[in-house]
Amino acid sequence: MAATTQGNAFDLPETTLRAQTNSKWSKYGPDVLPAFVAEMDFRVAEPIQAAVRRIVEKTDYGYPMRNGAKAGAALCAAFAERMESRFGWKTDPELALPLADLVQGTYAPVMAFSEPGDGVVLQMPSYPPFQEVLRVTGRRMIPLQMRDTGGSHVCRLEEIEKQVDARTRMFVLCNPQNPTGRVFTREELLAFGKFALERDMIVISDEIHQDIVYPGHTHIPFASLGPDYAARTITITSATKSFNIPGLRAAIIHFGTPQLRDRFLGRIPARLMGDPNAIGVDATVAAWKEGQPWLDSVVAHLHRARDHMVRTIKSEVPQIKVHAPDGTFLAWLDCTALGLNAPAFDFFHDKAKIAFSAGETFDPACAQFVRFNFATSMPILDGILDRLVTSTRARLKT
Repeated sequence: MAATTQGNAFDLPETTLRAQTNSKWSKYGPDVLPAFVAEMDFRVAEPIQAAVRRIVEKTDYGYPMRNGAKAGAALCAAFAERMESRFGWKTDPELALPLADLVQGTYAPVMAFSEPGDGVVLQMPSYPPFQEVLRVTGRRMIPLQMRDTGGSHVCRLEEIEKQVDARTRMFVLCNPQNPTGRVFTREELLAFGKFALERDMIVISDEIHQDIVYPGHTHIPFASLGPDYAARTITITSATKSFNIPGLRAAIIHFGTPQLRDRFLGRIPARLMGDPNAIGVDATVAAWKEGQPWLDSVVAHLHRARDHMVRTIKSEVPQIKVHAPDGTFLAWLDCTALGLNAPAFDFFHDKAKIAFSAGETFDPACAQFVRFNFATSMPILDGILDRLVTSTRARLKT
């Protein structure tokens, strides 16, 4: 089952990782291998490290300015450059707002463009904070289920047509999709867009995993589909997933038109959105401008890890259903056939000493699913897979 470790960025030993104070390696006991929260066990790109060192060495901790303006403007400019060079999407940095927390970038548009009791379409299963947003703000969730076709996951808009009414204000799109890893095709995105246009819905497009896409698939920014789509699209993104810097807290919320931005600011004052800190800004700018060679090597490693993980599960424990994700470093495992009398998370935590993400946090109906973060070294990945296979086979013998 063993595979070869590739590249110096990907060989951090378990002892080094356990010495860190991040959530991934601190939340569970020392005998548990973590494969849950969406961060990677890799060394950060040197341009990012250099940007952080420059601030630390100069003890430059005052209110940050860059190029004669507030530091957030540099972040927005780097975002615009990145979107055009990476995806061919021409954006205006004046239509972007810097912020520290991407979840904040979800709460604020929901509160700006809908009222309590209004409907919001949300792909399910979904990133748990999206569900939290709707629950906390009193919005009505209209679930658009990701259906397993036997080879992938798709969602069918006709399933929700009767649930959508005049008070359905928003459509939350996650692309690449978390937790299934789907990267939607242009045809699928156009269908979502037409659906929203015809019903006058605002689209929140979460594209934070946009850089982690595997061969055969292409990320298409939703707002790049055309002016009509851009006019109702709020894009939220960050370098934190792709470049493994979630603790540095810097993100972008982008509005497709000035009118959309002004409507937003009429409800949510810019001061409420806050600002990212100086280290987060400089690290993100360095990532977007200088980090692509590092990212290319990361995606190549993740591609190998993904294929190794899928082959192992399908050959060793085919009772667990898994599809190779089109993007992200996350896999959605269906453990229904194991016949567990407890949530799949509990089984693997208790019997295998693996901490996956619990499926029921993504959808209450998915307690027999887990989300598998495979962004780690090959030796640690093999350790997780060995435990998964051993515990599953023991379960099937009982």
